[in-house]
Amino acid sequence: MASSNVLVHSLHSLPVAVGDTDNRTVAKAMAIWLLICCAMVFAMVVVGGVTRLTHSGLSIVEWQPIVGAIPPLNDAEWQATFAKYQQTPEFKLRNFDMGVDEFKGIFWWEYFHRLLGRLIGIVYLLPLLVFVARRHVSATLAWKLGGILLLGAMQGAMGWYMVKSGLVDEPRVSHLRLTAHLALAFLIFAAQFWVALDLLKGERPRPAVPAGLVRFSRILVAIVSLMVLSGGLVAGLRAGLAYNTFPLMHGHVVPPDMFVIDPWYANFIGNLATVQFDHRLIAWLLAALIPMLWWRVQRSNASRPAKWMAHGLLATLVAQFTLGVATLLLGVPVAIAATHQAGAMVLFGVSLALAHELG
Repeated sequence: MASSNVLVHSLHSLPVAVGDTDNRTVAKAMAIWLLICCAMVFAMVVVGGVTRLTHSGLSIVEWQPIVGAIPPLNDAEWQATFAKYQQTPEFKLRNFDMGVDEFKGIFWWEYFHRLLGRLIGIVYLLPLLVFVARRHVSATLAWKLGGILLLGAMQGAMGWYMVKSGLVDEPRVSHLRLTAHLALAFLIFAAQFWVALDLLKGERPRPAVPAGLVRFSRILVAIVSLMVLSGGLVAGLRAGLAYNTFPLMHGHVVPPDMFVIDPWYANFIGNLATVQFDHRLIAWLLAALIPMLWWRVQRSNASRPAKWMAHGLLATLVAQFTLGVATLLLGVPVAIAATHQAGAMVLFGVSLALAHELG
């Protein structure tokens, strides 16, 4: 809260004038604000990954956006919160021998995940209101920023919709809802990041590059997005715990049980073998395409920042591929798996930045 108050106070000192210098100052301030929000969304994804990996996501069984910001403060409140958790399928079927002290361990991960979501909402909304009140937001930009605000509200609702799926019969959330929750986080990050890059671009001249190179960079962003979605399915189905060999899947290039579910297309969202195979296939595709893009950028007349971004994209690919293999071979350890999820957002962000700089 203190950081958001400082940010809002500094925004009040921005000029209302509309001269070129003042416009650039305002644009830079708005871009910094949006990049801070991006960093918080990144942290949210990492904390969410740890929450999932430590099986903490079902520890809070109510959705109270306002009152829920205050955690249990004494033994009586802890016992009452624990009693609600004891009514869930997860406790009855999996954690029936858990005591209140162990419960606190999983509670705090989910609590901090939700608290961070509330903080993101505050850090986004308050400066937005200041910018609007001081007439710094054009009509076009207002639609973009309003859309991001709507996405944030949808994300909160989706998070609870996801949690509810694990409080009914089985002690696990729907992998489809989890993937949608993850996709919304990446969409919010992308929207904020892209608008921030637009604001920072200003009038800086950039050399023209071939239209084919611009299309290639944007196609790559789409493929990275597809990788993120497939990773959400892998995480939701815990498919990373199956076929823990590499590069073959238990001796097979294509596992024999990829189409055991009827109808056949349901395997792409519900079969552990198929989901993991698809995730590997997209990783190999990126391993081929990103070096190609890097080579084309270096040979083109792209700007120096674009060429450095291409270097960063290639380096991030190597790190992310390595983390993915390590996550698989080591049986999905929490630290490495969470870092792998963070790496996905880094790869996504760098690919976005490069596509923006080129086009």
